[in-house]
Amino acid sequence: MTTAASLTMHERVVAAAAELTLEVGWAGVTMGKLADRVGVSRQTVYNEVGSKPQLAEEMVLAELATFLAVVDEAFDEQPGNLVEAIRGASRGVLELARRNALLQAVVSASYGAATELLPLLTTRNDALVLTATEAVRRRVTSYPIDLDDRHLDAAIDMVVRLVLSHVVHPIGKPADTADDIAWISEKTLRL
Repeated sequence: MTTAASLTMHERVVAAAAELTLEVGWAGVTMGKLADRVGVSRQTVYNEVGSKPQLAEEMVLAELATFLAVVDEAFDEQPGNLVEAIRGASRGVLELARRNALLQAVVSASYGAATELLPLLTTRNDALVLTATEAVRRRVTSYPIDLDDRHLDAAIDMVVRLVLSHVVHPIGKPADTADDIAWISEKTLRL
């Protein structure tokens, strides 16, 4: 369990930004309010996270770590079956997305509003996709797969983007969507 005392100043600022976003919405988060919440000067907040758009990206990446822990757990539970690991990871991520208050606040509050947050999940998601893809690639390469690197990278990218799409705009039940993603992965990875 992480305590506030064990967090770095940077982590404290990002965590406080997430709390404020849940309380007042992203538009209501100011560097001044954030400084007051953390108990530091505004300059310290700027030194730690830069601009508000940079803070938005930091919040998204911090939240991504929670989702990647779910992915790791699913892969740990299926060390000999890649398709089942992908199914479990997809389902776990989609279930977490449904109950993740910050994600829900970002997605629901952002439609029709000018915000830096939703594009970080959709149109300007380079850091998110790259971080998730690298994490999944590290896990996938421990399984026997008969694909060259280029095609393996394409398959992993496809899975990550597909899951992200369903995180942002879920259509079906997490279990059903995870089954579909596992089926697509099995065909794409030629397993």
